[in-house]
Amino acid sequence: MHQPRHFVAPDRAAMLELMDAFPLAAIVVADGDGFEVNHVPLLAMAGEGDALVLRGHVARGNPLARMAADGRQAVAIFGGEQHYVSPGWYPSKAEHGRVVPTWNYRVVHAHGAIRAEHDADWLRGLVASLTARHERDLAVPWRVEDAPSDYLAQMLRGIVGIEIAVTRLEGKWKLSQNRVSTDRAGVVAGLRTLGNEAARAMADQVDVDDLS
Repeated sequence: MHQPRHFVAPDRAAMLELMDAFPLAAIVVADGDGFEVNHVPLLAMAGEGDALVLRGHVARGNPLARMAADGRQAVAIFGGEQHYVSPGWYPSKAEHGRVVPTWNYRVVHAHGAIRAEHDADWLRGLVASLTARHERDLAVPWRVEDAPSDYLAQMLRGIVGIEIAVTRLEGKWKLSQNRVSTDRAGVVAGLRTLGNEAARAMADQVDVDDLS
């Protein structure tokens, strides 16, 4: 990933926070002359020491299940907030006109070897962990135990677990840091006039303080 210095993610903790908030990752694996790409909710879990592993599951018939069995290298891409930025929002447009459109976004790339897991207890534990994570904000959370045991066993037989042992984590926070503080303030104001959730979410990420 092209990574200008001023767009580097603040730290590992910030990247993990984004991965937790936006868990649907695009997993990319090379396959012959092309690529196999799948969108899978992943759970980031601590391994030994400072190690990090990503766990999820796919349908047994998914080509990724076969490729994971080969232990290939993979990249999991987590996308956070993103939005178009109009040059009309920059006060510097009126000063010199040397401005162009751009796109702001936050993204994390997790690189590592991918493997497959077929153990029923492992899969049940993973499904329970994923469910607990995504049901935690609901008034009445659904639990794996709520499903009939025979039905749950049938569903588990239809999936394959995947795990990526992360060897490199890189994040890019492209949030108008290359603009002067007045332009950044203009970006925030412009986004807030749009009134939609995506624009508000991006406005919250832009730092208007003078970083020079």
